[in-house]
This record gives sequence, C-alpha cells and structure tokens, in this order.
Amino acid sequence: MEDSWGSGIPNNRNGEKSPEGRSGSMQLRSPRMRQADPRASSGSTLSWLKAKLSGMPWGGRVQEEQSRRGRKKVGKAWCQRRRMWSLVVAVGLMGFFLLVNWLMLWLLQDEKVGGGSGGDVLNFNSTSRVKLNIARGNVRKLGKKIKAQKGPYGRLLALAAHALAEGHNKPEPKDLWQEPFVPASLWRPCSDQRSWKPSRGDNGYIMITANGGINQQRVAVCNAVVIARLLNATLVLPRFMYSSVWTDVSQFGDIYQEEYFIDHLSPDIRTVRELPKELKSLNLEAIGSLITDAYIGKEAKPGFYVKNILPILIRNRVVHFYGFGNRLAFDPIPSQLQRLRCRCNFHALRFAPKIQETGSLLLQRMRRHHKPRLIDHHLVGSYAELPMLNGKDNPQSKASRYLSLHLRFEIDMVAHSLCEFGGGEEEMKELEAYRELHFPALFQLEKTAKLPSASALREEGLCPLTPEEAVLMLAALGFGRKTRIYVAGANIYGGRSRLNALNTLYPSLVTKETLLSANELEPYKNFSSQLAALDFIVCTASDAFAMTDSGSQLSSLVSGYRIYYGGGKMPTIRPNKRRLANIFTRNNTIEWRIFEQRVRKAVRQTKHVQTRPVARSVYRYPRCNECMCRIQ
Repeated sequence: MEDSWGSGIPNNRNGEKSPEGRSGSMQLRSPRMRQADPRASSGSTLSWLKAKLSGMPWGGRVQEEQSRRGRKKVGKAWCQRRRMWSLVVAVGLMGFFLLVNWLMLWLLQDEKVGGGSGGDVLNFNSTSRVKLNIARGNVRKLGKKIKAQKGPYGRLLALAAHALAEGHNKPEPKDLWQEPFVPASLWRPCSDQRSWKPSRGDNGYIMITANGGINQQRVAVCNAVVIARLLNATLVLPRFMYSSVWTDVSQFGDIYQEEYFIDHLSPDIRTVRELPKELKSLNLEAIGSLITDAYIGKEAKPGFYVKNILPILIRNRVVHFYGFGNRLAFDPIPSQLQRLRCRCNFHALRFAPKIQETGSLLLQRMRRHHKPRLIDHHLVGSYAELPMLNGKDNPQSKASRYLSLHLRFEIDMVAHSLCEFGGGEEEMKELEAYRELHFPALFQLEKTAKLPSASALREEGLCPLTPEEAVLMLAALGFGRKTRIYVAGANIYGGRSRLNALNTLYPSLVTKETLLSANELEPYKNFSSQLAALDFIVCTASDAFAMTDSGSQLSSLVSGYRIYYGGGKMPTIRPNKRRLANIFTRNNTIEWRIFEQRVRKAVRQTKHVQTRPVARSVYRYPRCNECMCRIQ
C-alpha cells in the first residue's frame, strides 16, 4: 500500500515514489517496528524531512515558505499581545480618571463641619487656612444651627473639578482679565472740576446720622453734601448710627479723614465739626427738626427738600436727618449737584491713615510685589509707596494677578431675599425668625400678602448666588485652579460648609483674616465697618472683580470706583442672575462644554461699556457727563 512506506514520504508530482522509495533502501515494517523507529515521532520526522528536502532543487523554496509562515504567525501573536496591552492600559487610565472624579466629588460633597472650641473664627482646610468671622449674637446662633447641606450641584461641581484638573496648562480666555479697552479708555475722571462759587451756608445747619453699614453710610454722606448745597446750609460732620446688624460703634473720623473731607469740599459747602453752643441745647424732636426716613420718601426729588425741609431749616436754624439713607433721587437733578455727588464719593472721602496703611499691606501680600498702581494712590494715599514690609521683593519680577470676589451671602441678605438655599425646613424657620427680629415690615407682609414663591424669585434672578453657584461661574469662565482669589465679607451664612466647594476647587483662596496676623487684625476687632473698608480697598485694586449680587452696595461702589479710576483696564464680572438661574436648572443633564459656553455668553454681555442709564446710580455708573468726560 502507498501509505505503508516509512515515514509517510510523499510521492513526487508525477505520481511516482520518491527516489528513496524506488531504491528500496526502505523496507516494509510492522507497526511495532515503526513505533520503535526514532524517526516515527512527529518532531524527529519533521527535522529529518527538512534536512532531506533542503538538498533537493525545490527544497529551498519549501523551507523559505515555511519560514515566511512562521514569521507571519509570530507577527500575528505580537500584534495580539500589543492590542491586549493597549486595552489593559486604556482600562487602567479610565479607572484612574473615574477614581479621581469620585474622589473630587467626595471632597466637594463632604460638608461635615469639624468640631471646635467655640469662638468667632472658623478654620478652613489646611490648604488655604481660610478663616471667616461669624457674627455675634443672633447671627452666630443661627449660623451654628444650620446643618450642612449637599445642595443640588454635586454633578456640576465634579465636572468643574475635572475641567480645572485637565486645564492645568491650558491658556485662559483672552478677555478673562480685560474689559473692552478702547471704548472704556475714552472716559476719564473730571468730577473735581467746578464752575460755581462756594456756599456760605447761611440758612442753618444740617446734621445727619446715617444708618446701615459702611456702604450705605457712604451714600448717605454724599447725599447730605448735595442737600446742604441745595438748601444753602452748613453741614455738620456726619455721624453714624449704631446698628444691631453691623454692631460697630465707628464714627466718621474712625473711617475717613475729617480734615481732608472738610478742605476738599470747602469750595462747595461750609462744613463744621459740631453745632454752635446755642443750638446744642435744643430739643430737636420737640421743635420738629428731627426728620426720619419715614418722613422722606425713597429717592425724593430736590423739589421735596426745597418745599418741605427748607422752611423748617430757616425757622429752627437746624435740621437733623436721623437714619438718613437713600433719600435723594438721581434724576432729575441739576447737573452741578450731580457732579458734587460724584466729587464727594470719588475725591472727598479718603480712608483714615490706619486703614490706608493696613490696606496697602494687604495689596502687597496679594500681589507679592510692592510696585504701586495708579488707583492705589486714591485708595491708600502715600502708603502706596511703602516698601515691602514682609517677605522678599524682586523689582524685576512680574506682579501676581488676583481676582477679588464679593460673596454677598450674609444672614441679612439671605433672609431679606425670601429665597431658599438648600437648608430645608430648619433653614426656613431660622430665616423667618431673623426677619421677624430685623425686618418686621417684611415679616408682616409675609403674613398678610401673597408673595412670589422662592422658585419664582430664583427664576427671575432675584436671589443672590450661593457660594456653590459662584465657584461654578468662575470655573466656567476659565479661571484656572491656581488663580489667587480674595474673598470679601466675613459672615457667610452657613459658615464653613458653604465654602467647601470654593475652597476645594481654588486652594489659593485668602481673606483679610488669613493675610494679616493676629496683631495686625487686633485694632479692627469688633469694628465691622473698618474691616469692610479693607475689603473695599482690596476689591477695588484687584485685577478682576467678581460680584454675586449686583444689588449689593459694596459691589456697586467698588465697580463704579474701578470704572472711574481704572482707565479701561479693570474688568468687573457682573453676572446676569436670571440667565444663570436658567442655566443652573439644567445641572442634571447639561454637558460641561455647553455649560461653559452659556455661562461665558451670559457674563460677557454684562461687560460691555455703557453710559449711565436714566435714574441709575452715579456711584455705580459714573460714565456720564457729570462725573466723567469723554475724549473726542
């Protein structure tokens, strides 16, 4: 049989047996003999066969073909191993990113407040060591009662953390630290120009006791200066009312330079430090010279004062405006009086030397450089030229940029807004108790009238941004993780837990309490208005300023001061809260890229240069002919 030949040597192409088979060199063998033959194994047979074939004319081609097939098999195996390792690496990287995202989400949502020994200061995490003062009295009690709430933005905050980590070396948007320079630079300050004679103040004396915090008091002082000129009266240096909310006994001379104020306004009005002796003994309430805000409507026109206040002034020689606030309209008003208003705000009110010196120190530490900027001289005077007091300064180095953020999220603002902020039933009861104590008229209105719901107020953009919403806005705008941020304000409602997200995403976050030592802060202890003056200085001089509530007096005064002295190089981020509220409602489904685009569009539209709208504040919008002059 053909298949009985030893080792199964194949026939040649013509069907004949191979030479070995024809020569009879191989004999028929029994199966047992074949098993005993060492060549019977497949490996030995294959080796023997290859050796034999290599000597034949066509044996080289067979060996080459087999070698090629072998290399092909090795190549396939190598490719399979490479694909396998690539898959392993990809799975590993994906697992790593998922782990990082989970970790960041856990950090952002971990809002448990650490125990402490009590007192007025909360210590933030070890990265930034942020410390914020909690208000005393009822405010402190309310702050301690608030439980940590995780809020609705966990998903977006995790996306923001991932975006900041990914964009470590990513360039910031070009307009992030800029405002439209060309149209903004066409305006320059000119409210210090005068075209009238000084007033002798012959009709009597005007006294004011301004209420509110430092910013409301500043507006009241400027309005009183205009009223004194309008009624040809002599102004007595303003006094400040003690407030149960602000709990500050500071008077005008503790915050502003009295002599500078008197001298700078001397071409406009006559100012004295106190009433003449013959008028001090008068019972002003009995003679009808004590005028409260209840007697004067909000933003009363100049004609009201001429008609109703001037006769009292002439008859009694003195009028005392008690609790004088925003009681003078912005329009219509004579142009020169409007200019006087700007002159008082932007030129006459200079901070006291103690505040200027500490403010200059804060600016140096924020910038890590002592080279002053133009606006510094208007804020801190000659202290702008002081050398670096702490640390080393390299004049050749580039000054560090910083962003200032005013979180208008104090207890009074939160309670007065009638909004909800994630605290549930307990929060609602606490805010209602605060309104009953500090805003009795609003508390009664809640009981007697049907007011808009908290969700409706938020949709209309009437609620202040929460710290979580503020940090999402900053991350979406493109501020990198290393951005130095100065947070203004102290009594953040909810305490430390409300700042977890901001502190985690931006570890280079500081306040005046972290920049100054205990000894440097000691002169300001229990003087909230003086501390607010320090915030005013640092926010006004910052490279960029972001607010969370455009209705805040501090934000309005700071943004206006930056316009007036900024030369078109000091951008202010003023969010459109109504549009942002609409974007935030999609937080469960919106992609981060889309969220960025919408937030940037909503904020960019508020950065355009505009002149003062009719009846709007000249302190916030000084681009008008009465305050600033336009270069042709």
